[in-house]
Amino acid sequence: MFPGANADPAGADYVVVGAPLDASTTFEPGARFGPRRVRHFSTPFDDYDQRTGRHFTDCSVADHGDVGPTDDVAEYLHFLEGTLGDYADDGTVPLLVGGEHTVTVAAVRALDPDVFVCLDAHLDLYEAYAGNPLSHATVTRHALDVADRAVILGARTGSEAEWDRAAESDVTVVSPEDVADWTPNLAGSDQVYLSVDVDAADPGYAPGTGTKEPFGLEPREMRDVVRAVAPHAVGFDLVEVNDGDDGQAAVLGAKLLREFVFSHADANTF
Repeated sequence: MFPGANADPAGADYVVVGAPLDASTTFEPGARFGPRRVRHFSTPFDDYDQRTGRHFTDCSVADHGDVGPTDDVAEYLHFLEGTLGDYADDGTVPLLVGGEHTVTVAAVRALDPDVFVCLDAHLDLYEAYAGNPLSHATVTRHALDVADRAVILGARTGSEAEWDRAAESDVTVVSPEDVADWTPNLAGSDQVYLSVDVDAADPGYAPGTGTKEPFGLEPREMRDVVRAVAPHAVGFDLVEVNDGDDGQAAVLGAKLLREFVFSHADANTF
């Protein structure tokens, strides 16, 4: 169980859902261990958040446990979409913990946001990668089948075709150098889905991820994005944490999840 997520899932304001999918990882596998590591490395965190004056244990967070993957990724995403959609229909905000980034596709389909905001080193705008249309490198492309637009923060690599797609009007790419000055440009009615691929961080801070890319974000920059977007968000995920480090990626991801909860709860009255 995620530490402090002690609410009953029926009627909770937030629910942690583990999604240990590790099917299309193209370099260093291990994302299947992400949910377990994120829960474990959040164990020593203090319950109290001085900035908001809130206790995590009072934020009505539940832990659904893991939705175990099947051999058929499309079938798995459909089942995961149903699980997340059921919680959203009950007014509970899903906090999805991957697993590879592909699990985000299920969440976006379930929650139907207007804007997809993603912290990521990669554009993830492939139509298919290595012949696979459900690769972790296709996530933003799938998100744009649902959302009106996508904002990718911290992207610093992609294929020529991906950069061409990113130049279209429904995609905004914010380079790592500009993330610190970025603020959400949202209409009052916009509903946002926030996805955090831990590889947005410079690998010096989060080496435990499958496709490292240097010249990335500082943890504080990622924290500030989460705080800024959370009040507008209908859901959140943390993905691509693996077991390839001493816990740096997992502890950063776990802290960002908690920052999301504190900031969302502080801005919204349930």
